[in-house]
Amino acid sequence: MKNCDDRLLQQARNFDRTALTAVYDHYHPLLYRYITRQVSDGETARELTAVVFERFLAALKNGSGPQTRLKAWLYRTAHNLVIDHYRRQAHRNHLPLPDVLPSGSDSPGKIAEQHLLGEQVITALQTLTPEQQQVITLKFLEGFSNAEVADLMQKPIGAVKALQHRGLARLQRMLTPQPDQPIEERVA
Repeated sequence: MKNCDDRLLQQARNFDRTALTAVYDHYHPLLYRYITRQVSDGETARELTAVVFERFLAALKNGSGPQTRLKAWLYRTAHNLVIDHYRRQAHRNHLPLPDVLPSGSDSPGKIAEQHLLGEQVITALQTLTPEQQQVITLKFLEGFSNAEVADLMQKPIGAVKALQHRGLARLQRMLTPQPDQPIEERVA
C-alpha cells in the first residue's frame, strides 16, 4: 500500500483529478472516524475532516505538501486540528447533547451510568499528553499496529511503546475506582 500511496501522492501533486478523488475517497472515512473518536461530535468531526483536505489541497497548491508518507501527513494534520479544536474550546464548559436518543429498553439509571462512565473516560483521556492521546487512539480505537503508529507519528517503535505504556498506566490509575475518591481528584 505504501508504494501505491506514494504513486497516488505524486499524481495528486500534479493535480490529477482521479488521484485527488482517490485520496479523498480512501482517507475521508478513516480520518472522519479518527476525528470523531477524538471530539465525540459528528458535526465538528465533519468540519475538521473537511479542513484536513482543504489543508492538503492548499499545501499541494503552495508546493509545500507531503513529498512522501501521505497517510502520516493526513493523520498528523488531523491530530493537530483536534488539538487546536480543544484549545479553542477550553474556555467553554458545557456538556454536549447526545447524538442518539436512548432506546426504550435501557433504564434511566443505566443510561446515566453509561453517560458518566463515558464522561470519565473522555476526561481521563484529555489529561494525557497529546502524544499519549494520539498513540492510544491510533492503537486501540483505530486498530493500527505499533509499526504503523510509529510511521504515522514519525517516532521509533520504542518511543510509541513507551508512550502507550505511560498513557495506559495513567488511564488505569485514573479510572480504577478508589474508595471515597471522585474522578476529579484522580485526574488532578
